[in-house]
Amino acid sequence: MGDRAAKDALYEGLATAARAVANGRRAELVDVLAQGERSVEALATEIGQSVANTSQHLRILAGSGLVASRRDGTRVIYRLAGAEVEALWAALRAVATAHVAGIERLSTAYLGDRDGLEQVTRQELARRLRADGVVAWDVRPLAEYTAGHIKGAVSVPPGEVRRRLRGVPIDVDVVAYCRGPFCVYADDAVRALTRKGRRAVRLEDGFPEWRQAGLPVVAGVETGS
Repeated sequence: MGDRAAKDALYEGLATAARAVANGRRAELVDVLAQGERSVEALATEIGQSVANTSQHLRILAGSGLVASRRDGTRVIYRLAGAEVEALWAALRAVATAHVAGIERLSTAYLGDRDGLEQVTRQELARRLRADGVVAWDVRPLAEYTAGHIKGAVSVPPGEVRRRLRGVPIDVDVVAYCRGPFCVYADDAVRALTRKGRRAVRLEDGFPEWRQAGLPVVAGVETGS
């Protein structure tokens, strides 16, 4: 039978991963890396931090085993260490949403009022894509689309949404998706489309959840309007 000191050490070791994500910036880094690998410089821009601060956060994540890295010339490229890390982030997010007071208020402050935004499930979008009954817009940054996206989706990065509105026929249904349930890009795209009289809804969550569900994905850029 193990002794108390050994048990304490075991549970301290198990808590390492929890401590690594117990910081908002590091949680955001995990969320971004769930979309695909990125350079330190790109991650710093994404989370609004200096390269030095971002590197420090990444070292903590790497020290806990949650992220891995590789060199590409002079650049260091980071990725999540495995699917388990993505699952940990999804579980943490779900628990916080269900049980932490104030999350709904914080979500609304960031995303806006979602009462008027329609959503579709992953299964419904998959069915409609098979039937060629919808256009899927991936409204994440292009680097994330390139790393992986829903099969059949076209890339409409956040800065391109307004320009692309003019090319959407009135009778076409658009489903926008981005990083997950707390990603604002899809909400903004749906609001912009509906203001112009187009039919648009958002996916219930995002690309990582679609991929985790085993639904069709593809790497590389597809073109389309």
